[in-house]
Amino acid sequence: DLLERLGIVPSDTGDGLSNEKQSISIHVGGPVETGRGFVLHSSDYFADDSTLPIEDGVCLTATIDILKAIAAGKGPNKAMLALGYAGWSPGQLESEIQANGWLNCPADLGLIFNPDVESKYTRAFAKIGIDPSHLVSDAGHA
Repeated sequence: DLLERLGIVPSDTGDGLSNEKQSISIHVGGPVETGRGFVLHSSDYFADDSTLPIEDGVCLTATIDILKAIAAGKGPNKAMLALGYAGWSPGQLESEIQANGWLNCPADLGLIFNPDVESKYTRAFAKIGIDPSHLVSDAGHA
């Protein structure tokens, strides 16, 4: 387990049961610096010097302190850890968004933190009214 490899030992909850607040799902964040982690989490956890508010109810923290808080059962109610990230050159992402290379939808805690990863894309498409079966990967001119 990742926390154990980092030398972080979960505290005993005393009831012999696994504490949901002491676990975190791990995801691939991208191909760059895959040993570096970023925790996307609910806003009920906030460290003044290291937490960045992203959207209503969603924050990002990239220090080991949040992992220690999670292990102690004092972390956010909802969290996911991404190892690595994707990088863009200056202005590249903005250009891709302007060229409709990205689809986006409003932040939704239920969508972001739902453990059913297999249906996440389908649910995100549904939020913006798109049937993914109508999308094609080829470009063309009309």
